[in-house]
Amino acid sequence: MGPDDITSARLSEIMGGEVGAIESTRIGDGLVGLNLRVRLLDAAPELPDSVVIKLPSIDETSRATGIALRNYEREVKFYLHVADTVDIRVPECHFGEWDETTGDFALVLEDMAPAEQGDQVTGCSVERAAAAVEELALLHAPRWDDPTLHDIDWLGRRTSTEDVTGVAALWAMFHRPFLETYAKHLSTEQVDLSHAFGPRILDWMGDREGPLTITHGDYRLDNLLFATPAGGPPVTAVDWQTPGHGPPVADLAYFLGAGLLSNERAVSERLLLDRYAAALAARSVDVDSSWLWTQYCRESFGGVVMAVVASQIVGESARSESMFAAMATRHLQHALDTGALDLI
Repeated sequence: MGPDDITSARLSEIMGGEVGAIESTRIGDGLVGLNLRVRLLDAAPELPDSVVIKLPSIDETSRATGIALRNYEREVKFYLHVADTVDIRVPECHFGEWDETTGDFALVLEDMAPAEQGDQVTGCSVERAAAAVEELALLHAPRWDDPTLHDIDWLGRRTSTEDVTGVAALWAMFHRPFLETYAKHLSTEQVDLSHAFGPRILDWMGDREGPLTITHGDYRLDNLLFATPAGGPPVTAVDWQTPGHGPPVADLAYFLGAGLLSNERAVSERLLLDRYAAALAARSVDVDSSWLWTQYCRESFGGVVMAVVASQIVGESARSESMFAAMATRHLQHALDTGALDLI
């Protein structure tokens, strides 16, 4: 399904009722995919007023990335096979398909309006961060250390030798061009840390320890929707293009490392880790606070890797440099503040 295939007749078939006239508008930045809000202007009473449709990016670089990294495949399979086994709030999936031959996909999802998208550039309040980390526990707890996850072959993993060396190769390829664009946003200490981290990346990935579970892989403000005075769930997680079977604290450190401004993160992160641990404990998952802190500090480099690599493999937008600059500066400062390099 492409944008031209979104017709009243096709949506009526998908939704199981007459939708009548439709109206489409683009929403979000869609660096790897194209997101459309489709209003069902004359829909049957039992149908929603609108849906969100996700399609491959219209930018060829981003589309090729989405196919090569299996982002499209994984998102469809997450909604169809995994979403109902975890408790985190996600949009209801009305329809999902992935074409193994072309790599293209389509998802028809619940429209979460009037919930509003977070903003990775401006960051969020500590209160919103607390809601987000408690919601994250609802993703991790249900399948914490679940051995059957090893049987889901399409989940992303960063534990095999092949994956570890692959990430190291991407870093080596993209670190220099990343700095050519983004060094102007970074402090001298942040640039120096990025150079020092490169030779240690194999040790950083290879020495991870602890339980594994379902992970989001890109749990950040742009991929979270928050309730507004007009309504919506407290937090809804979207953009499930990088679901994985991996260390849960990676999601936690990634969110807090750039979701808050660095000074606010530094004074509130221990409290927020306590909120996350309490939410896990409420679902019969107990974690040692010392272990949680150490892993959180080590995983601060995950956001650094994402900023360096992702900024070089997706198409540019009016907002992309600001977003990746915010991510890089905050994640590098997170690693500096927590002494993460000394833990590798």
